[in-house]
Amino acid sequence: MSKGGLGNIMKMAQQAQQKMLQVQEELAAKRVEATAGGGMVTAIVNGKQELISLRIEKDAVDPNDVEMLQDLIVAAVNEALRKAQEMIAAEMQKVTGGLNIPGLF
Repeated sequence: MSKGGLGNIMKMAQQAQQKMLQVQEELAAKRVEATAGGGMVTAIVNGKQELISLRIEKDAVDPNDVEMLQDLIVAAVNEALRKAQEMIAAEMQKVTGGLNIPGLF
């Protein structure tokens, strides 16, 4: 391989890295929302897979059935995280052109 070919590969790798960093920053600002229990619990997660907000309707709070509320919270958060992962995968696929790069995200 010639020096020019290797230089081009390195330049392309740097450009891809810069683009991935830009996408990661954009993802951090994006939000996904999921609900459980017919909207009784709502979880909002960002593109960094961080829980941003958790909203619980008053009617979901039953002191005699705490387990149900716990289950609704877990379900809403897990669904929001799943949606965030799908969003991240879709955005990263745009950057990588569909290449599966292990450990990228």
